[in-house]
Amino acid sequence: MADNHSRTHKRATISDVARMAGVSISTVSRVVNGTAPVAEDTVYQVNRAIEALHYAPHAAARTLAGRRTDTIGLLLPEISGAFYAPLIRGIETAARESGFDLLIHSAPPTDRPRRTQLPLDEHNTDGLLVFTGRLTDQELALLHARGFPLLLLYRSPPEGLAIPAVIQENRDGARQLVEHLIIVHGCRRIGFLAGPPGNEDSLWREAGYAEALRQHGIAPDPALRGVGRFEEAGGREAVRAWLQQGLDFDAIFAGDDETASGAILALREAGVRVPEDVAVVGF
Repeated sequence: MADNHSRTHKRATISDVARMAGVSISTVSRVVNGTAPVAEDTVYQVNRAIEALHYAPHAAARTLAGRRTDTIGLLLPEISGAFYAPLIRGIETAARESGFDLLIHSAPPTDRPRRTQLPLDEHNTDGLLVFTGRLTDQELALLHARGFPLLLLYRSPPEGLAIPAVIQENRDGARQLVEHLIIVHGCRRIGFLAGPPGNEDSLWREAGYAEALRQHGIAPDPALRGVGRFEEAGGREAVRAWLQQGLDFDAIFAGDDETASGAILALREAGVRVPEDVAVVGF
């Protein structure tokens, strides 16, 4: 007969976290609840212990402590630009209509390990909207394991995590755009301007671009693949480089509209008419 004790998983306590981090229980409480400033190194040690032990405050204790914030968090890489302003307005309107405040944190995505507590989590919000690239798979998995409500924007959830996500039909949309250039406008030399390396939206849009070319018997030209980074400046630089190399193209499919704007600026600077000489579309 199996030993029942060996099958029992003991829930980690705040004392376990304090012991592993080498701090007092009150210090762990301050880090978890955000009730007072704590040194950065101490926060890092506590969060490491929380992650290692899969510690989560007991739901009943959170309720008794009045942990409901009536606030939804939004993690974004930036808040400026033509794309983010309407996105934020729509989220803010829906949150307000549902009785929630909106708390926004903006910072560029990073591949470096995070040494401090997450800026937005269960300590100051009741749920989190996460824009692509703003949290690592490991951070998402930890929050999901704690039962914290998450919704991903413009990225699929990590494998094995049932986190809801809002994404676009990138491949089919891109295929239709490129087919429009081929069928309606007779374009055959179509360049593609990709987004940031590894960006999920960009990868699927490029797949749709390549699929459309293949379906119409056009071989993709590696020389006509540029990186616009989803930025106006990136699109401008990439198209300038094509023009300087003397490449022949009659259309550009930009990974997003800001990149398309940069492409149009570069073409006009060079005296190339849009769309008479070169057609430009952006996703």
